Amino acid sequence: MSARLPRDLHPVAWWVWAIGLAAAASQTTNPLVLGTLVGVATFVVMLRRGDQPWSRSFRLYVVVGIVIIVMRVLFRVVLGGGVETGRVILDLPEVPLPDWVLGIRLLGPVTAEALTAGFYDGLRLATIVICVGAANALANPKRLLRSVPAALHEVGTALVVAVTVLPQFADSARRVRLAQSLRAGDTRRVGRLRRYLVPILEDALERSLRLAAGMDTRGYGRSGGATAAERRVTGALMLAGLCGICVGVYAGLDQTAPRILATPMLVLGVVVAVGGLVSAGRRVPRTRYRPDRWLVPELVVMASGLAAAVAMWWVAGHQVLVAYPPLTVLPSLTVAALLAATVGLVAAPAAPEPRLVTT
Repeated sequence: MSARLPRDLHPVAWWVWAIGLAAAASQTTNPLVLGTLVGVATFVVMLRRGDQPWSRSFRLYVVVGIVIIVMRVLFRVVLGGGVETGRVILDLPEVPLPDWVLGIRLLGPVTAEALTAGFYDGLRLATIVICVGAANALANPKRLLRSVPAALHEVGTALVVAVTVLPQFADSARRVRLAQSLRAGDTRRVGRLRRYLVPILEDALERSLRLAAGMDTRGYGRSGGATAAERRVTGALMLAGLCGICVGVYAGLDQTAPRILATPMLVLGVVVAVGGLVSAGRRVPRTRYRPDRWLVPELVVMASGLAAAVAMWWVAGHQVLVAYPPLTVLPSLTVAALLAATVGLVAAPAAPEPRLVTT
């Protein structure tokens, strides 16, 4: 591995890897599996992130994940546990509510099973957020912009600005904190927050606007020269494809729906949507200077993320009690579930060392 030259991996490969881990996390509430996925994402980020500003944003996503877990548990306490039976560990007085909010309970007895369910749900959502944060910390957003399909050329500005908001916010916080440490000022906690918050928001917004202006000068966000008929055809294909995907997903989740509306409709919707994207991309001609190549490391990183999603899908279908452990017993872990959670580690040795820009 040391014989390879340092280079940045293709950003799409990192995003596919992270989405695969997030898909695996969405198919289980087992805290052992979810904790392992968080550990895998953290290990790969610590080993393969560069020294660019967006590489320091991973800590912010971890903080957001912790806040999500705490909020989910608090919601179980404040808005009712959702699990009425079980061992009561916190007997709070229930606040009476009118009849038109039937089904919602304010306070009341809180069971251990309700808190456990809130923790499981919060940990699953936090794991998904942390996996997305890993992609933001590893993938170069500028190179990601170059990889945007031609069909998304018109919304490329909004797409990249949205993806880079949190990384820019983290870099702005680091720079403002460093600048404020060199100045004397209010030492109170509220005063320090006011000194930090306004400059951070202003700097992050200004950098986002500069990015949008730079992309606008390069033609992003501008419509191509398509005729009205071509736009109608493209719009009809995209709308039909999205409708087919929605119907297929709903029928796949609803076991009472006809099976012809499940997988066949989903595949048909995807095919029609791809046709719409191809049709939209034809009217946006553009060239690329030194396009990013797909090499073996990119394919291996992508395959490890997709393998995690497929393996966890198998576990969820064949080992239900492992993927969704009961609230009254300790969660267990099988070899298949452990492999599904750790296969993403292959990305660490497979990816080359990142190219450093500072010395």
